[in-house]
Amino acid sequence: MTIQTNRRGFIAGAGSLTIAVALPGGPAKAAVANSRLPLNPENLSTYISVNRDGSAIGWVGKVDMGQGTEIGWAQMVAEELDLPLARVTIVQGHTNATFNMGGASGSTGIWRGGAAMRAAAAEARRVLVEMAAEKLGVAADKLAVDDGVVSVKGEPAKKVSYGDLIGGKHFVETLEWNKEIGSNLAVKGKAKAKSPAEYKIVGKPGYRRRDVADKVVGHLEYMVDVRLPGMLHGRTIRPPVAGSVPTAVDEASIKHIRGAKVVWEKGFLGVAAPREWDAIKASRALKVTWSDVKPPFPGVDKIYDHIRAAPVIKRDVDKEKGKIDEAFAKAARIVEAQYEWPFQSHASMGPACGIVDARKDGARVWSGTQKPHYARDGIAMLLGLDPDKVVCTSMVGPGSYGRNDSGDVCMDAAVMSRALGKPVRVQGMRHEGTGWDPKAPASVQTSRVALDADNKVLAWYFESKVFSKRDAFNNEGDPAFTLTGQLLGVPLKPTLIFGGPEESYGFDSFLKVSNIIPPLLDRASPLRTAHMRDPGGPQVHFAVESFMDELAYAVGMDPVAFRLKYVTDPRDIAVIKAASEKAGWRPHASASKIVDGDIMRGQGMSYATRGGTRVAMVADVEVSRSTGRVWVRKWTVAHDCGQIINPDLLRLTIEGNVCQSTSRALYEEVRFDDKNVTSVDWLTYPILDMKEAPETVDIILIDHPESAPTGAGEGSTRPTAAAIANAIYDATGVRIRRAPLIPERIKAGMA
Repeated sequence: MTIQTNRRGFIAGAGSLTIAVALPGGPAKAAVANSRLPLNPENLSTYISVNRDGSAIGWVGKVDMGQGTEIGWAQMVAEELDLPLARVTIVQGHTNATFNMGGASGSTGIWRGGAAMRAAAAEARRVLVEMAAEKLGVAADKLAVDDGVVSVKGEPAKKVSYGDLIGGKHFVETLEWNKEIGSNLAVKGKAKAKSPAEYKIVGKPGYRRRDVADKVVGHLEYMVDVRLPGMLHGRTIRPPVAGSVPTAVDEASIKHIRGAKVVWEKGFLGVAAPREWDAIKASRALKVTWSDVKPPFPGVDKIYDHIRAAPVIKRDVDKEKGKIDEAFAKAARIVEAQYEWPFQSHASMGPACGIVDARKDGARVWSGTQKPHYARDGIAMLLGLDPDKVVCTSMVGPGSYGRNDSGDVCMDAAVMSRALGKPVRVQGMRHEGTGWDPKAPASVQTSRVALDADNKVLAWYFESKVFSKRDAFNNEGDPAFTLTGQLLGVPLKPTLIFGGPEESYGFDSFLKVSNIIPPLLDRASPLRTAHMRDPGGPQVHFAVESFMDELAYAVGMDPVAFRLKYVTDPRDIAVIKAASEKAGWRPHASASKIVDGDIMRGQGMSYATRGGTRVAMVADVEVSRSTGRVWVRKWTVAHDCGQIINPDLLRLTIEGNVCQSTSRALYEEVRFDDKNVTSVDWLTYPILDMKEAPETVDIILIDHPESAPTGAGEGSTRPTAAAIANAIYDATGVRIRRAPLIPERIKAGMA
């Protein structure tokens, strides 16, 4: 279909069809809108449409994974269109209705997706005002807009509504699209967005999420609730030894289970049945002979020795300044330490679920993925279809902070649907979701500093030795990135990457490198790595900020004062000062060891930046002398993510982030023997529960309305573990350099 370029001629002849859209984050409902033109990142209609009643729809090619990003988008669109928030609907993620903006990834929901929607909405307002000027016979600068009604200034009776101007029809204006940014999108029109002084909605409190009520009363349709006529339930069968594949399958062993069928293709093995319980029974009863393979893993207790001894297959210089070798050669003293971080699992609240209806001429997909457009592309590639013949409907899943098991279940469903000729729903079991999801990589970090005779830092060397954080890519846009594709033998496409720390320590010389080592098992591994919330950030900054604490004590300085001596960015300095002042920081140059009976108390500071967002944190902890148990009683968090769109939801996002990263720091460690992952449920992979949650999370928001908003979904993940470890040291005098900071390690240190 050709996009028309003459607005007057197009509107005169355009129809006014409607489409129904199931909105993620709320019950299925109809979005009254014009029929969609072919999606084009350079066309305004791809992002904004106006209904006949003058309300508006923002079409966002990202997804809100439960943090309330949808309200942020709606606020930005409503602000630029001069509409009340209640009159703006957001449609997100559906591949046949929204353009690919990169899905939920890299804290770019507001930073990139919101910026694109703001620019599009501003352009839509400009176009509407010009249309009104033409209709009312006055210059555009003589008009004002309120609640979608354009009126002549001083003559309010002369007016026309958005609905009268374009309701139910299409914008045809062209936008500039920055192709270098690509799927994350940077678009702009002729219009200039509002200045912060003009804001009525953006940055204001009181705008609440629209999905919570439906969740509370049970109206929300989750991914697990979707059912199709004639649908089969599928289960995938995983090997007892990672890397093993089926060599013989006794289909007669499940003949007694009604309707049960086997799908066996190369290394892939699954069963399906009309009833879910029958599929589960069949997966347990099917007799399988597995190939004899050498157990691939060293076991969790030997993983760090393995990392240290492993060959380096890629070396990346992340940042470099000055002549570091000369600095170390003339050092009066060298301070060095190593830090260890385990494999960690997404451990989503529930295992993933997906449905695929694969046919010769196309396919339908329902998924709780963060990246529905890539899910569509991967399914299309697997089935040999053009991506335009595959539609992926984005549904609310059990949670996801990166690349979890949602891509695997959809690929599994596609293979079984293709083989059986019916729609197939695959939902993992708890042990499958936690045991076989992609993992955050284990690593060993080394920090080394050269000091002169006056204890000034001359040079800093920082090295990560680590498995790539993208052994499986951070989306499922290619079968190679999923267990399914790897079991089918598709060529592997690992990306060897990790990344270094982000901070502004102004040392004269430094070298920061990442040394990537081979995966333990290169194909269909339960320890394959992919993005997990703030990929690489917790590992790196646990090491960096623990070391900065150690270095402060080594030169006889207070840890906050030490950071302020060397941090150079004014906004970084501001968050460090804000957090320490609000927390009532007690300056000290050695461990305080405050003791009250069985309880030892301490404070720890940590700071980091991420993509322009700055976060400083102070942890107040209590450590039991008898058990080694750590309770982070209070968090103080100073957060600067540029312009704030919704302060209420930003606080909740930070609070959730802090609780999750506290869990990772204190509890979470994937355990495995030489054959397979053994931490497969909440007992073997414990997480922070309500009894262990912080009593207080005190948040200081630093607003910079003059700056573009940056990401808030991951920044406060980075400093958490180090702040806790530093507080433990302040309380006990024991330095813990291996995460998680479990009681056994703390008791051993105190002993």
